[in-house]
Amino acid sequence: MTTIKDVANLAGVSVATVSRVINDRGYVHADTRKKVEDAVKALHFSPNEVARSLYTRKSKLIGLLLPDIANPYFPQLARGVEDRMQEQDYRLIFGNSDEDERKEQDYIQTFIQNNVVGVISSTNYPHSSIYEKLKIPVVFLDRTSLDRPSVYADGREGGRLAAKEIIKRGSKRITIMQGPSHIRPAQDRFEGAIEFIREAGMDHEVIQTTSFSFNEAGVWAEELFKKYPDTDGVIASNDIAAMAVLHEAYRIGKNVPQDVQVIGFDDIPMSGLLSPALSTIRQPAYEMGREAAGLLIQLVEQNKMDNKNIQLPVSFIERGTTRKVRNDG
Repeated sequence: MTTIKDVANLAGVSVATVSRVINDRGYVHADTRKKVEDAVKALHFSPNEVARSLYTRKSKLIGLLLPDIANPYFPQLARGVEDRMQEQDYRLIFGNSDEDERKEQDYIQTFIQNNVVGVISSTNYPHSSIYEKLKIPVVFLDRTSLDRPSVYADGREGGRLAAKEIIKRGSKRITIMQGPSHIRPAQDRFEGAIEFIREAGMDHEVIQTTSFSFNEAGVWAEELFKKYPDTDGVIASNDIAAMAVLHEAYRIGKNVPQDVQVIGFDDIPMSGLLSPALSTIRQPAYEMGREAAGLLIQLVEQNKMDNKNIQLPVSFIERGTTRKVRNDG
């Protein structure tokens, strides 16, 4: 691997001079600068970002923590963050916590050791002491906190929309899959659905889930139909859970959407590729990632901020797991 010393030897200058050129710090004669730049190109030298940050005290590294990259929703968030950060010449260090608090804390420590200037976190534990102790800016993404900047979708309205659409399309015996109780956006969407169903004067059932992961979604779907076999409408906690419900419905001989309607939440890319394609509540994941990145850049660069909490709208995406609205006139 090419080192800064190799560049210095080829250019016939000191390591300190190469550092000044690379980091644009201090005066270097134009002829000398060209020698260094030519040597960098000839050797395909790429300075280590951590080493550069330690030298200049101006790190351009950001830590991004996601809870489960197996869920296609979270890479959408990450892409939004990355694209916005690259526009401002920031780079990401990425961590996948697997919804494990200890693993999350380990990643935060790794971020700090690598001299990041800020963290974007889709944490399941926003009130963890590790965030209270951080001396660098933190933005929560797809999560909410009273005392930290946050970017999130309007989950309560999403829950209300799901309930409205499934009732409008004829479901009478609705089961709601309640997301993890410690994740505020999950509870917002659950409470929004409950709120609308009660306003409509209808009964409902609830299946409590403890995570958004692939691994357990099938278990909860199986439990749902065993407990409530007459369910004719399911509002799922996310698209992964909705896909598991769809699979289980077919396994036990139910037709979708004739016997049971299903509405997911997120609108991950594969939702439209199923057969039937999944009706869902769309969260603008990519846009949320970009907003979180922009918010963190403002904090890092100490720019004036108009809003530290950004809520984005949601929308209903009608596909094949819900019936068409009857038009009687």
